[in-house]
Amino acid sequence: MGKLIAIRHGQSTWNAENRFTGWVDVDLSKKGVLEAEKSGKLLKNLSIDLDVCFTSYLKRAINTLEIILEVLGKDLDYIKAWQLNERHYGSLTGLNKNETKQKIGEEQFKKYRRSWDIPPPKLNQDSKYSSHNDIMYKNLKKIPNTESLKDTYNRVVPFFEKNIDHFLRENKNVILSAHGNTIRALGKKIFNISDKSINLFEIPTGNPLLIDFDKNGKVLSSKYLDQSRKKEIIFNI
Repeated sequence: MGKLIAIRHGQSTWNAENRFTGWVDVDLSKKGVLEAEKSGKLLKNLSIDLDVCFTSYLKRAINTLEIILEVLGKDLDYIKAWQLNERHYGSLTGLNKNETKQKIGEEQFKKYRRSWDIPPPKLNQDSKYSSHNDIMYKNLKKIPNTESLKDTYNRVVPFFEKNIDHFLRENKNVILSAHGNTIRALGKKIFNISDKSINLFEIPTGNPLLIDFDKNGKVLSSKYLDQSRKKEIIFNI
């Protein structure tokens, strides 16, 4: 099996402002650019040959991937997929997280942010943040107005199984530049994490997660390359 490098994009401008971002197409912050550059250097030190690249439709993930490839000196095409977009945060989109917690209370805030199957209220299609108004999605028939993590899982994992897994089984190394909830959803599948425990799986920005598999597709090992900013990787709980 090939190796999977899953990376959450570098810090975005809205990450820096502590806002719910979801499908809004914001840029990397200056710190996010530096995180992407460091990710490229960490991968370069490992001397891993990348074969296939995937990313979402959102420029914070695309730019992270492009910066990494530039640092590596690789001129590789990449596959963009809306299924790898961040979770849609519904009516929370654009709101400051601290202010939202104060307004709705910590218990409801945690349910919306970290529960498995409770989505926030829907975003009005007339909102300036609605993806229904975005030309990028003109050919997408089912544009979400909100999503739970379960909803995100139900688009990320089938895409992975259909479009990415076979490359790994062909012994090709794959890099996936995406988003916190994209990787959380995929990690739920790969690491066999329960509905109850998935909220414990944290993904730092701009820190490549290197995953090795056995011949049957089971995880042999996994680690964050930037050990100074690593988070615990949970399995089978």
